Parts: sequence; structure tokens; C-alpha cells
Amino acid sequence: MPSVPTIALFILPAFVLYTVFMVYPLVQALIFSTFEFNGLVRGDFVGLQNFQQLFSRYPLNEQLPRAFGHNVAFFLGTMAIQNTAGLLFAVLLHKPRLGKRFFRTVFTMPYLISPIVVGYLWRLMLNPLFGPINNTLKSIGLSDLAKPWLGDPATALPTVILVNAWMWVGFPMLLFGAGLAGIEEDLREAARIDGASNWGIFQHIEFPLLTPVIGIVTVLTFIGNFNAFGVVWSLAGVDGPPAGATDVLGLVFYRTAFDGGSDAFGLASALAVLMFLFIFTVSVGVQTWFRRLEDRMQ
Repeated sequence: MPSVPTIALFILPAFVLYTVFMVYPLVQALIFSTFEFNGLVRGDFVGLQNFQQLFSRYPLNEQLPRAFGHNVAFFLGTMAIQNTAGLLFAVLLHKPRLGKRFFRTVFTMPYLISPIVVGYLWRLMLNPLFGPINNTLKSIGLSDLAKPWLGDPATALPTVILVNAWMWVGFPMLLFGAGLAGIEEDLREAARIDGASNWGIFQHIEFPLLTPVIGIVTVLTFIGNFNAFGVVWSLAGVDGPPAGATDVLGLVFYRTAFDGGSDAFGLASALAVLMFLFIFTVSVGVQTWFRRLEDRMQ
């Protein structure tokens, strides 16, 4: 059995990196949130004033509730599309079949590309004048469906959600695939001997045993979508157009931090702290709920 110093030696690099890139910025944000700070010169200590200003100063008092609602819709929409499709692809690619490795590579490639690059590529494809999507619709006689997807408030956010789900679908697919691979084949064989169909095996064996993985995927999807910035910024723009229809908390944070005010970084840090507390609380709650669900199913 490895000694404690040996175990500590292996853990130390990860601990140092986590502290430098996660804990230190969080502590700094907490400190900055209590000062009047413009990013260069730290001013007077203001206590909780920055937090109060987030909900009372115009236009933040209007932008934050709207952006929060968009983040909720962004998470729910992405989770429904991305995770459902990821589970479906994982099930289809779990069994040996022709082209399995090819399709697995195709589905995982998008999330290996920078979100900024993905956003700009889809922005070109969705261009209402020369984009291939509208041109294809027109060429097959569906001109009525061609529209400015990112310029219409009714379709802008759903379009961003679809692009985001397309980009990240490979991630839950890999996690679900690993979960399916970890299920003992004897359980499936016993069910087949009893006359169970493929759907019955999935419904009564595979899906219940995937509960821990579903919990992890849900939490990671939640964290990623409430921190969404790159895809939204590159697709729609920093102001969340049109008319704020794609505005999310990440964009509000960016605009607040770089608006040039004497307390810009202080306000942005306060928003970052609130976002962290909300994400942390919900993530712990979701994980706890899934663990209890898993315990009841055993």
C-alpha cells in the first residue's frame, strides 16, 4: 500500500494547479467585490455596496433578471437537446457496428474546437444573405422558412441553444458511453434469456444503472451553461442582440467589467461571486438528489 507521502506527492501538482487557477481567482474576486475598483487602482472599501448596486443601478437592475432568465432557458434547452442526443448516440454506438469509430470521432470533434471559432462558423452559415442554410431552404422550395435566425428575437436564443448543443453533444456521449461500458454484460445476457427486448434492457437495466452518470452530466451541463460566454458572444454579440434576446450573465459580466467606470471591476466581481454561489449551491443540490435517487434504486 502506498505511503501517505507518496500519495501526497501525486496529489500535489493537481492541488497546486487547482489553487492557482481556481481558488486564488475566487478569493481575489471576493476581495475585489468589497472595494471600489476599476481594474487598475483599488479605491475605498465599500462592503456590500457593489452587491446592492447590481440590483438597484440602471441598466444592471433590468439586465440581470433578463439575463438570468435566458441562462435558465439556455441550460434547460441545451440539457434537453444535448444530453438526450448524447445518450441516444452513446446507446447506438455502444454495440459493435460498421463506422463506429468514425461516427464517434465526428460527434466529438465540435467540442474540441474553440467556441469562438464555432460561433463565427455558424454565424457565416446562418447569414440571411449568403449563408448556406437559408440558400438551401430557398433552393428546395422552402423560402418561407428562410429568415434572419440571429436577427429575429423569437429565433435568436433558440438558434444559439441549438448551436451550443451541437457543439457539446459529444461530451455527454462519451460519458454515457463509458457508463454503458461499465455495466456488466452478464446482466444484459440474463435479461435476453428471460425474453427482454433491447428497449426493455435499456429501460430496466441500463438507464437505472446510468443514474450516477446522468447526475454528473446534468451538473456539468448546468455549470457550463451558466458560465456560457464564447459561443453566445461570437454568434450574437456582446450586447446580446437583437434587443437583448440573447443576453446572458456572462455577457453582463463582460460589459460591466469593461465599461470604464470607477467601480467596474468591483461590480463585476460581485456578480462573479453571486454566480459562483448560485452555481455551487444548485450543483451540490442536484448531486445530492441524484445520490439519494441512486440509493433508493439499489
